Amino acid sequence: MKIDATVRNALHTVPDEVRAAEAAGHDGVATAELANDPFLALVLAAEHTERVELATAIAVAFARNPMTLAIQAHDLNAYSKGRFILGLGSQIKPHITKRFSMPWSAPAARMKEMIEAIRAIWACWYDGERLDFHGEHYTHTLMTPMFTPENTEFGAPKIHLAAVGPLMTRTAAEVADGILLHAFTTAEYFRDVTVPTVTKTLEENGRARGDFEFSLPVMAATAMNDAELEKARFKLKKRISFYGSTPAYKVVFDHHGWGDLQPELNLMSKAGKWDEMAGLITDDVFDAFAIVGTPAQVTDQIIARFGGELDRVNVDLSAAGEQMPELMAKLRAA
Repeated sequence: MKIDATVRNALHTVPDEVRAAEAAGHDGVATAELANDPFLALVLAAEHTERVELATAIAVAFARNPMTLAIQAHDLNAYSKGRFILGLGSQIKPHITKRFSMPWSAPAARMKEMIEAIRAIWACWYDGERLDFHGEHYTHTLMTPMFTPENTEFGAPKIHLAAVGPLMTRTAAEVADGILLHAFTTAEYFRDVTVPTVTKTLEENGRARGDFEFSLPVMAATAMNDAELEKARFKLKKRISFYGSTPAYKVVFDHHGWGDLQPELNLMSKAGKWDEMAGLITDDVFDAFAIVGTPAQVTDQIIARFGGELDRVNVDLSAAGEQMPELMAKLRAA
């Protein structure tokens, strides 16, 4: 499996971070759309690296439209000489409608159409096809030579799609080049729900498993002593409780028989009881989602849980020091 590193989007730190990630042997670097733009940081990443792949993991798709995404992805892929991966996610309705002031509707169907529209735009630019896309949500029929990029020698970027539930998972296997698994993913849910759904959908669409990537940002923390271990566990319990409060992620709790936990966490989140929410995450829930230990223990647990199925993993092994190359090699072989 390939090993990715997360890059903060604070522009002044990006050059040093990506150079360090490439020097350490990572295969890719990824940005997330949190408090800063995920695309701008990757311009700097492209400038200050030569080998690593560059990915948004994720950019909020429904905050944009197919044309703007096609342009941004094209520019980054051309500038990085074919190293860019457009990682998209739907976000949830309150953020789309209340934070971005954009419309919301059937997210899986809308996402499928968005990716199809992006590919139609790229087919126009890279293959000379006439732009004539008509969908329920998006229509793109105008493209003149003045607005057609000329630096097309590196072709179209790959598209990875974030998914948790079965509908979006099917969409990823239908129209994307890979699936970005949420950190709120257990090995059991991955094995019992995600992998069979992707496998079946790829087969139905005549697609090869070798042309599709499973990518996971592992919910893990390294700890070298008991004090660090306790801090790491509490921090990750807060993260699990935050994700678990989201109605769209209830399917993962449901799969384990913990469905009643989601509405309880949701009510507490609306009351701002963020620290108290962590207290609802019992040891069995925690152990299903998170990995805490030495870098070597974290590596062994990733392999035990996901080895043989994951194509990419995002995990911080920097605490391993001189042992880091050995652990990365171990992960790559899994």
